[in-house]
Amino acid sequence: MSTKRVRVRAPSVNGVSERVAEVDWTRVSTELDGRGCATVEGLVTSTECEALAALYAEDAVFRSRVVMARHGFGRGEYKYFEYPLPGVVAALREALYPRLAPIANRWNAAMGIDVQYPAEHAAYLDRCHAAGQVRPTPLLLRYGADDYNCLHQDLYGEHVFPLQVAVLLSEPGRDFTGGEFVLTEQRPRMQSRAEVVPLRQGDGVVFAVHHRPVQGTRGVYRVNLRHGVSRIRSGHRHTVGVIFHDAA
Repeated sequence: MSTKRVRVRAPSVNGVSERVAEVDWTRVSTELDGRGCATVEGLVTSTECEALAALYAEDAVFRSRVVMARHGFGRGEYKYFEYPLPGVVAALREALYPRLAPIANRWNAAMGIDVQYPAEHAAYLDRCHAAGQVRPTPLLLRYGADDYNCLHQDLYGEHVFPLQVAVLLSEPGRDFTGGEFVLTEQRPRMQSRAEVVPLRQGDGVVFAVHHRPVQGTRGVYRVNLRHGVSRIRSGHRHTVGVIFHDAA
């Protein structure tokens, strides 16, 4: 299967870029600094959510399928999209990245990491692909009753963009119960902290992929983060994951 990236500019008629532009990014930045995650309400419309969830049955738009139980990842399954990405997913990647890159650059500078990210996502993908990371990473996840996703980090190679976005495509209470997004933070010489993020259909959560800087009494230190999904008690839950680095 070809892994060559096709650059496709998603049509602006879907309104994704306008919705992203209307987000209070100062608030998002402040919440990311304070907790390692931030919610963005109404990032995707209900119609777009339903259309994306329905894609799970269309194998032609995906490059691979992962059954979590086979790998000890939890229960449930997910599929990685193939290039060209669906229009909404491509538009989210393109519109969100320039808003998150300044935060990522500031975090790396604070942690003493000598990596800075270009302003545009296409330039960052060129960097990934030059290092052999050429496989698309946005994915569609599907959970049923008693499924869950173990705490993990989405690291796919040398180049890792330190923020990612998950968008809930199903409506809690109507389509499923349980299934909360969970983020844990492991702090040096301290007990871990958990954050449960409430989402509605179409809401996104921006969160740290690996680690983030925290200001302590003796300067800045790093905390390690993992994310997952608690047990689905009933129904079905779909989520789209927008990861900005590609995979080796």
